[in-house]
Amino acid sequence: MWRYANPNPYEADEPDCVVRAIAIATGRRWSEVHGELCALSGLIGTMPSVNRLWDLYLKRKGFARFEMPEECPECVTVRTFCRMYPKGTYILGTGSHAVAVIDGDYYDTYPESGDMRPIYFYRKVRT
Repeated sequence: MWRYANPNPYEADEPDCVVRAIAIATGRRWSEVHGELCALSGLIGTMPSVNRLWDLYLKRKGFARFEMPEECPECVTVRTFCRMYPKGTYILGTGSHAVAVIDGDYYDTYPESGDMRPIYFYRKVRT
């Protein structure tokens, strides 16, 4: 089920899905996550929303990355992922968007992200 969530302190409709999804999944403030991603991006010389940067960030925060099962990747949407994984904390990457999933609900600023197809996901594996 979709749950509206926009942790951006200005409730701005910005292309900040990576920061929003991480803030939601980790329970941290948007500004903290944004600041940490920016600091890390400066250390490795890339932009805060680049996949390899938030991959590194999430692994440092106790998340592990998994690829979507290959048997029918086009069959799985964010909504079906929520039914497949009704327990746990996840961040889904679609190639153009990031969405937080917590205990079978997806959190985003718009419900249509439920129709997107995740390519990979991160699952919280340690605190």
